[in-house]
Amino acid sequence: MVLIGLYYALGLAAAGAILGYVTSYWYGAPFFLLALLCLWFFRDPERTPPSGPVAVSPADGKVVSIAPEPDGRVRLGIFLNIFDVHVNRAPIGGRIRSIRYQPGQFLVASRPEAARRNEQNTFIVDGDGASIEFSQIAGLIARRIVCYKKPGDLVALGERVGLIQFGSRVDVLLGPEWRLTVKEGQRVRAGSSIIARRAS
Repeated sequence: MVLIGLYYALGLAAAGAILGYVTSYWYGAPFFLLALLCLWFFRDPERTPPSGPVAVSPADGKVVSIAPEPDGRVRLGIFLNIFDVHVNRAPIGGRIRSIRYQPGQFLVASRPEAARRNEQNTFIVDGDGASIEFSQIAGLIARRIVCYKKPGDLVALGERVGLIQFGSRVDVLLGPEWRLTVKEGQRVRAGSSIIARRAS
């Protein structure tokens, strides 16, 4: 479990206990329910990454868009609803070249324009002669992006790099050295679902 989820849950449980003590149990019960929901939302299951020259999904969710970029890369958009695991993982192993924060709006994350206009945190990871850019993108409900890493850090394939609290989006930019293995509408899991393979 993500530690911040435990803090939220303890705070809600404490509020429920106090309210229940000074009024009645029934008034405090919703806070206990919210505490349980927080524990569930901030779950962080172990994942086993695949082997070989592959890129894995950096997020759990649904592939909502696959579109070419003007520079020849392909943008893959993954939408996370509130029921998905929100821990983000490195799509490839390597060194983090840069991490760039961009302030912005909080449009519904499934909309295409959210990929460019919403608040986001963008990583570029270089590894084994290839690179991948991916962005943690805030949504209508998600208003806090958490990053565990800094530029220069080494990451393993599927390693945890951060999370986005509540519904959100993660976009991946893949260069010509990658061949997509997913399609729109497909559901993927962070750290274990292969989204692309290195071109031979």
